[in-house]
Order: sequence, then C-alpha cells, then structure tokens
Amino acid sequence: MSQIIEQLSETLSERRDASPETSYTASLLAGGLPKIRAKLEEELGELIEAAEAFDAESDSEALKDALVHEAADLWFHSMVLLVSHSVSPTLVLEALERRLGISGHDEKRARSSAQ
Repeated sequence: MSQIIEQLSETLSERRDASPETSYTASLLAGGLPKIRAKLEEELGELIEAAEAFDAESDSEALKDALVHEAADLWFHSMVLLVSHSVSPTLVLEALERRLGISGHDEKRARSSAQ
C-alpha cells in the first residue's frame, strides 16, 4: 500500500501530456491553480459534510465508506496540486516522517520561530 502514493504521482505526472479533453487530470492541470483550488475547496467541503454525517451516526458503514471516499478524493486532488507545482509527494511524506513523535504544538512553534 505504501507504493500507491508513488504510483499515483507517476500517473499524474504522465497525465500532464495528455489531452484535457480525454484526461480529467490533464483538464485540472490545464486549468492551473484556479481550477485545482476550486476542486480542492469542493472536495474539502464534501469531506467535512461526510464527517458531520458520520459523527451523527457513527455506527453506519455507509457513512464510514463515504468519509473514506471523500478523504481519498481530497488526497487525490492535493496530489494534483503538488504535481502541478512539480513537487514530489515524497517530500510531503518525508515532512510527515520528521514530525513523528514530535508534539504538534512543538512542531508548530519550531516553524513559527524559523520564519
């Protein structure tokens, strides 16, 4: 499963050269940041709605599946954003790895003092 991020990144990069008429990813990339941002905002809203529905009835497998589906959509579109800026998702994974075992408050303070 850990290879899926790398595989998806490669696929997304390959879609840069595809026709926007035949590739959803190419159409997002052709639309640039405004189109990608709009899609990310839409997907984030859908993820929050799914989380709210799940909170209201957390014993529902269908609502859990919807939450997972919307999270996958948001991750996918986040990766499109990274690819549009030629940023490898490996860099994001490395950043997350560096944060393991570090308090979120400490990590945020360290970023604030470095700026």
